[in-house]
Amino acid sequence: MNLTLLLILVVAAGAVLSIQAAINGRLGEAVGVLRSSLLTFVVGAVVTALLILFFEPAHSISVLDVPKWQLGGAFFGVIYMMVMVGAVPRVGTAVATVAVIVGQLGMGMLIDNFGWLGNPAIELSGSRILAMVCLGLALVFMYRSSAAAPESADKAR
Repeated sequence: MNLTLLLILVVAAGAVLSIQAAINGRLGEAVGVLRSSLLTFVVGAVVTALLILFFEPAHSISVLDVPKWQLGGAFFGVIYMMVMVGAVPRVGTAVATVAVIVGQLGMGMLIDNFGWLGNPAIELSGSRILAMVCLGLALVFMYRSSAAAPESADKAR
């Protein structure tokens, strides 16, 4: 697959995550964080099962044959879902999404730098650190503007 197309798909996947966070935030307020998360995982499991059934090629080993630590990714998905469902109604979709990206970028840079989890090592550079600082500043500015918005609305009334 062309690298440019792949990056476009990754950006689109990020956009879909923000849509999911906004929808699940509203659902979580209505039915609860855990029920909203459960619905997401049940629907995801059914859709994924159908995709596996019809499109996944056979592999030489099964999910149960891989090293057990590799199954931990599923647990982290549960944490992410529950935190986002609870956070979005309180801080907004944009702030919650940028906060997630700050966490992703920070941990991604550590994983790359040290080659953790079997990934190739990619040295930490000044430009990567600068990107992290810029994203951290973006989070601060977005959070401050979001916190100021309700106060401005109250004063206008």
